[in-house]
Amino acid sequence: MIQVEGLTKRFGQKLAVDHLSFTVPPGQVTGFLGPNGAGKSTAMRMIMGLDRPTAGRAWVDGKPFVKSRAPLRRAGALLDAKAANPNRSGLAHLRQLAATLGIGRQRTDQVIDMTGIGSAARKRVRTYSLGMSQRLGIAAALLGDPANVILDEPVNGLDPEGVAWVRHLAKSLAAEGRTVFISSHLMAEMALTADRLIVIGRGRLIAESTVDELVNASSAVVTKVRSPQAGEIAAALAASDVAISGGGPGVILVRGLSVEQIGQAAARSGWVIYELSPVIASLEEAYMKLTDTAVEYRSAAPVLRGGVR
Repeated sequence: MIQVEGLTKRFGQKLAVDHLSFTVPPGQVTGFLGPNGAGKSTAMRMIMGLDRPTAGRAWVDGKPFVKSRAPLRRAGALLDAKAANPNRSGLAHLRQLAATLGIGRQRTDQVIDMTGIGSAARKRVRTYSLGMSQRLGIAAALLGDPANVILDEPVNGLDPEGVAWVRHLAKSLAAEGRTVFISSHLMAEMALTADRLIVIGRGRLIAESTVDELVNASSAVVTKVRSPQAGEIAAALAASDVAISGGGPGVILVRGLSVEQIGQAAARSGWVIYELSPVIASLEEAYMKLTDTAVEYRSAAPVLRGGVR
């Protein structure tokens, strides 16, 4: 289990993490979300003892990580995919880590096979692609067979097969009872991978909930109605507290009435209904709504000139 209480980090005048408190329980995949500059990587580094907090505390299984007698068995982390010595081979990098902590070569071979870097294990790290460096970093994180796994943007640079592999790996580790804490900017992937979410912005906690709870809290009641009588239905349902918009030919979107309410009205009026379904926001839509005021670096709309598209 990972616990953070009042965690704060200031770099000069910049407050990167601001009195952050949350819990990452075992047996689940917890996603860590937030805009660029929100403080995610800094918080993860403080949990692993790589940055000293200005204030607050972080525990891994009830104690600061730096006080662990066997740190790689307590927690493994991927925080920087390019952290390995570029002049060593991936195999040499892992064997050196293993030897430092008294871990046998058999485990090194296991994580190499597990992460799919066998064909590149004897090549120098400087020749690795970003995706292969990510796999090496995950192998290093798993070397001590840790109870807690922290992965910062683990799918960055991976192809679709690699992304699916990380998803399966995270779920498998959680199913074994481990604590799995993953940051990512890929909302669609996080919706498939995470059980719980911690969302921060400008260093502060914005939300801590399950994926479904976060999405449902950000979704207004919108119902899609598809019918050859869409115009008639729209006119009949119109009211001061009901908003109706077009959703394409023969389709209307009704905001303010549930599926049940519209279905009851259809039964009374004899309307022909081809589709009646709730419109649920995606995780990306819920996240964008939740973090709208916490975005520090916002892009401007692109300007196209000279007919270039």
